[in-house]
Order: sequence, then structure tokens, then C-alpha cells
Amino acid sequence: MSKRDYYEVLGVSRDADKKEIKKAYRSLANKYHPDKNPDDAESLDKFKEIGEAYEVLSDEDKRAAYDRFGHEGVNGQGGGYGGGGFGGGAGGFSDIFGDVFGDIFGGGGGGGQSRTRRGSDLRYTLELDLEQAVWGCDEKIRIPTAVDCEKCEGSGAKPGTKPTTCPTCNGAGQVRMSQGFFSVQQTCPHCHGAGQIVSDPCDSCHGQGRKQEYKTLNVKIPAGVDTGDRIRLTGEGEAGTFGGPAGDLFVQVSVKPHAIFERDGSNLYCEVPISFATAALGGEIDVPTLDGRVRLKVTPECQTGKLFRLRNKGVKPVRGGPVGDLICKVMVETPVNLTDRQKELLEELAESMGESSEQHSPKQKSWFDGVKRFFEDIKK
Repeated sequence: MSKRDYYEVLGVSRDADKKEIKKAYRSLANKYHPDKNPDDAESLDKFKEIGEAYEVLSDEDKRAAYDRFGHEGVNGQGGGYGGGGFGGGAGGFSDIFGDVFGDIFGGGGGGGQSRTRRGSDLRYTLELDLEQAVWGCDEKIRIPTAVDCEKCEGSGAKPGTKPTTCPTCNGAGQVRMSQGFFSVQQTCPHCHGAGQIVSDPCDSCHGQGRKQEYKTLNVKIPAGVDTGDRIRLTGEGEAGTFGGPAGDLFVQVSVKPHAIFERDGSNLYCEVPISFATAALGGEIDVPTLDGRVRLKVTPECQTGKLFRLRNKGVKPVRGGPVGDLICKVMVETPVNLTDRQKELLEELAESMGESSEQHSPKQKSWFDGVKRFFEDIKK
């Protein structure tokens, strides 16, 4: 199957400059990125085709060869465009060993290397309150990053000048050392694999093609995120070198501890203190939720640790699914700072239950029975 014209793939004219090509690539790569089109084979194929076209058209040497000879002019130059035969060309058998040893010593395959490099991916940890994570929000973040130098447009060369071909490797980016039967290929020590030398560097970026700056980004946090979730911002990482595409920024969510609630998946948990009287007689109490207070009915003779479930008062997961529940754990609170009269009333209550304490405190009775059996077993 014949390949489409690379200019047609990126939607640019044949006389488009690097800026136009780069802009078109970023727009299309963002549109067809696998993260935005999961399980879409057609989008994945287009994404690969776009990357292939950009790798050729963003490199001056490869673009010149393509303009002159078409796809045949760039076959075998890396990037998965195709390749020559097993040992064809003048290199012969020793080239096979050169490629193998070249990989070991940091070299690439045959042919010249492009100076363009994709920028590094960045990670930013964003701390959120529980409410922000549950309901979603828009957050502004300020990150340090390397961006293209505006003065030299990312070339690294002083405006009005261009990088020159490296005299050591003649633009290949690699040098080959032969000794007897073996041919070892390694990165050119002069240009460090770029294939070009910036003899008159840009005074703004000192020949690097990039500058360190801070940028502010607006991040849309979807509702339901949790600690460990990541949000990918395509093309917001470090700028590529010498016109290469930028990396991506991964915003990693970290939810701060909450004063009342604990989250476990889609459910929320909280402890609710109740008075001794409410626990014994039952009643209604106010319980907080993330969207307001609700009334919780406490059943009579409620014990510490009893769980009450409030349906659909939890979290709706970011990846879909039903809304979770709010689970309230009752904690019976022993009264403190009692007056003399209150103490008398409690003593009267204790006396009134004295003869029938087993009836009123069944757990206490079973616990003491267990302790008694334990000591009897020790004596045997």
C-alpha cells in the first residue's frame, strides 16, 4: 500500500516553514492522540502517520531528500519508514556488526541523525481538598519548564546564521571505528550526535535552542478524582530541542486528609458521636455530608461501633459507575463534668438495674462468662 504525501498528511504546503509544520503537527497529534481516542485503531494509525511525516519534514536533510526522491529518498533513515536489504550497499557484512556495536555505544542505525529531539515529559503533584476532588474544579498551576527560544526559534544559532555540518562526522552524528573484522559505530564526540555545529550561538539561549521559564496553566479537574489519578496535558511538557515536539505534562492528584470524612473508593466514612441518652432511647441527630446536613434516625439501644448507611451520599467515580454511600459509625460518648444531681440520677439508674444487670447489659454478661472460663481452663 502506497503512503500518502507527507505534506498532505500534515495539511501544509510544500513551501511551509518549520513553524507551520510544527504547528500543524501539534494540532493533529493532539487530535488523534491515543489517550483521547482509546481503542480506536484508525486514530492510532493516523497518529503514527502524523509522527512519521513530522520526523521527515522537520529535518532539513530528510526533507530535502524527500522533496527530491519522494518516500524512497528517506527509506532506511530510522523512524520506521522502511529499510533496505539485509546487507545491501557498500557496507556489506561488517555494517551489521557496526549497527550492533553502535547500539551498545549509544549510536543509532545507518544514516544521519536529526538534531530534533522530543522534549521530556514533566510531572506535577497537585494537592486538592476532598471537596475539590469530589465535585471537580479548575486549578491554575505554575511550573518551571524549558521552552523554545523565541529569538533563534529553537535553532540555537544566532539570528541570521545557521548551524554548520559537523566536520568530524560529516553530519552523520556518528563516527565509525574499524579494527580488523569489526566495525564499531559510536556517537560523534564533537557534535554529540547532532550532526551539526552551532559556531555562532544565539546569545539569548547560548546555543541550546531552549530557555528555562515559568508558565501558568489552567487544569480542569474532573469530578471524582482520587489520590494517584493522573491528568495528561499533551504538549505542555518541556520543549523539544531544535524544533522537536514538546513532551507532555502529567498532573498527579493528591487529596489532602479531611477533618471529618475518610474516602475509600466511592464511599465516604465518618464517626458520629452520640449521647448516652440518645444511644439508649434512640432519636434523631444531624449528620454532615458533602452537600449539606441530613437527619439520621438512631435506633434505641444503639451500641458504639454500629454502622448506619446513607445511600448515594458518597462519591461518583471519575471513571463512571454508581454514586457511593456515606457510612456513619456511631460512637457513644460518656458524659463528663456531671453535676452532683446528675451523678445521683446515674447512681439511682444503676441501682434500679442492679438485680437485672444481665438483662440490660448482655455483652457485659457474655464477656465476664468468657473471662471466667479462661481462668478455669488455666487451673486445669
